[in-house]
This record gives sequence, structure tokens and C-alpha cells, in this order.
Amino acid sequence: MAKRSKAYQAAAEKIEAGKVYSPAEGVALAKEINPSKTDATVEVAFRLGVDPRKADQMVRGTVILPHGTGKTARVVVFATGDKAAAAEAAGADVVGSDDLIERIQGGWTDFDAAVATPELMGKVGRLGKILGPRNLMPNPKTGTVTPDVAKAVNEIKGGKIDFRVDKHSNLHFIIGKTSFDARQLAENYAAALDEVLRLKPSASKGRYIQKATVATTFGPGVQVDPNATKVIIEG
Repeated sequence: MAKRSKAYQAAAEKIEAGKVYSPAEGVALAKEINPSKTDATVEVAFRLGVDPRKADQMVRGTVILPHGTGKTARVVVFATGDKAAAAEAAGADVVGSDDLIERIQGGWTDFDAAVATPELMGKVGRLGKILGPRNLMPNPKTGTVTPDVAKAVNEIKGGKIDFRVDKHSNLHFIIGKTSFDARQLAENYAAALDEVLRLKPSASKGRYIQKATVATTFGPGVQVDPNATKVIIEG
């Protein structure tokens, strides 16, 4: 295991050993002890009591964070004609069809989200091995396969993110930057948590959210109470 920096160790010492913080306390503390001098990303990780190998326990969805992520998402759109023009007008970073598919097949994946019109999904499907592992494949369930590509682009640019539980039963969310105030971070956390709770699979037995941890990119994790849902802002 790599040796932690002195700044990381100093930050970790400010976390009370064994304490599970309220979400409001946790996000404020993670922000306060950020060991980096940069405007770091703030993330939350949920450990879920599901088996993602089973289709009826997969947790996947989207959420629009009320204060965005602090990052302007780079969005590509697979579309032609009027829909391509609408995507460009909405602010899509790259719009194309066969040319865009060829570019991605050549190894280019410098974007954060992909949207496609339904009629192009037959072709876009060829990119499954490239986009799938990166969680970038357009999907009707997340609203990224749609005839209304302009709406999808606007939502993504406005802070909509999609998520999927990984093979270790973890969900990761970006909830903002350390330049956000603590209330904004707490409200983004609340939005993410509410959606995760809403999507609890009926096949999931026992404790659904087993652990929740908030951290900055290079900072130590702060464990927060995943059962605190309605009194988040008050602490």
C-alpha cells in the first residue's frame, strides 16, 4: 500500500475514530479537511446489500443534482438531420453518426456521456465493448436513447448523471466540488440518496445501504449515516 502524504494523514486525524457522522456533518468535514489545494471533486460511495450478478438486484438509474457536479459534462450525440442540428443547438460537444462511430472505434473516448436517437442504436450497438465498460453506452432506461436529443443534452449539461452498481456492490456519485458550500453538497447528497432508495430492488433482502462514505479526490473517507434521509440539511 502506498504511503500516504503528510497532508492526507493530517486530514485523517481530524476524523473521529469510529464515528458515523450525519450527512450534513460528513460533507462539511470532507470539504474542510480536503488535503489538496485545488478545487477537488467531492464523491460519495454507497455499499449496497445487493448481488449485482443477479439481474433482479441490479441498481441503475439517473439523478439530476440540484446544484450540478461542478463540472460541465462533455456530451456526444449520435444523430442525423434535424435531430443533429437540435443537439448542436443544445450544446452537444460532438454530433455525428457513422463518422462518430468510426472515431470511437479508433480509440477516442474523451467524453462523459453519450446520447443516441433510437434509429441509430443498431449502429451504435457496435460500440458496446468500448462504451459498456465505461458506463457510456446510450440506454433507454437512463433517457440517453431518445428522439428528443436536445432535452437529453440539456439535462446532462444541467447536472444529470447516470449510475450503476459495480461488481463489488458499490455505487459512486460525484456530488460537487470543494468550492461548493456545505449546504449545496448536502442537498446533492440528499438527491443521490433519495434516488438510490427509490430504486431498491424488491429482491434485495436485509440492510439495503450498508455503508456510505464521503471523500474528496485525494482525501480520507468520512463515514456518514445512510439511514439519515429527511433531516440531512439540519444535521
